[in-house]
Amino acid sequence: LKVRVVRSSPPSPQFKATLQESYQVYKRYQMVIHKDPPDKPTVHQVRLVPVSFEDPQFKSSFKQSATLFARYQMAVHKDAPSDCGETEFTRFLCDSPLEAEAAPKGPDCGYGSFHQQYWLDGRLIAVGVIDILPRCLSSVYLYYDPDYSSLSLGVYSALR
Repeated sequence: LKVRVVRSSPPSPQFKATLQESYQVYKRYQMVIHKDPPDKPTVHQVRLVPVSFEDPQFKSSFKQSATLFARYQMAVHKDAPSDCGETEFTRFLCDSPLEAEAAPKGPDCGYGSFHQQYWLDGRLIAVGVIDILPRCLSSVYLYYDPDYSSLSLGVYSALR
C-alpha cells in the first residue's frame, strides 16, 4: 500500500493526473456504501442560470421549470393545481428584489438570483433557487421531479 498526499487546491500536477481515477473510486464508494444510483447527476449536468427573462437559457427553460415546480408542489406538498401555475411560480421563485451585478472581484457569474438546474439525459429533474451575494450563498428553495426522489436531490444540492 502506497499513500500519497496530493495538493487539491490549487490543483497540483499529481492531482490533475489522478483526478479521473479518484473520481471513479469516489463514485464506486458512493454506489456501494451509500447506495447512490449510477445515474446520479454529476457536475457536468448542472447549469447555473440567471433569473432573468432577458437570459436566453432562462427563457428557453421557463416552461419546463414551471411545469416541474407544479408537479413537485402537487406531489410533495399536496397543493391544488390552481396554487402552482406559472403566475404563482413566477411570483414565488422568479421575481427577486436582487439586481444582477457583475463585480470585478466577484464570481464569474456575478451576484444575484439564479436557478441551479439539474439535467439528466436532456431532462430537467430539479431546480435549486439560490441567491449569490458578496459574502454568502443563500439556498432559497429546491424542487425536483418526484420520480427522482430516490436520488436525494435536496441533500445533493445542499452539499454541492
